[in-house]
Amino acid sequence: MPRSPRLSFARLFRRRTRGGPDAGGRPSSDARRQTMQHLRDFIDTRQGVEAYVEPPTAQIPATILLVATTGEWTRRRVPDEKTAFDLAGELGVPVYNVRFIGYPQRMRDWTSAQRRK
Repeated sequence: MPRSPRLSFARLFRRRTRGGPDAGGRPSSDARRQTMQHLRDFIDTRQGVEAYVEPPTAQIPATILLVATTGEWTRRRVPDEKTAFDLAGELGVPVYNVRFIGYPQRMRDWTSAQRRK
């Protein structure tokens, strides 16, 4: 006898937030618009921004990391690595794969300085 979906424990504990993924797991158009605006603002207000694509982990999907020449950085989730590469191309910034290149030293230096403050 099949279980009724309304009795599923998984359904009781599922998180749903406004502006989050739709039923297919894809970001809503509003979430995508906000992410694009944030990334464009970061690029427009900083010099020498480069993009780094981070692979997905068991807990976190793929992400795109933008790093300025000062080392300041921002990170946003993306559906997959291909989307991150496409997004960097759309934003017009150089893009690198963290798996092969690693993280830039200026990012690590900036993060360390922020922690000391």
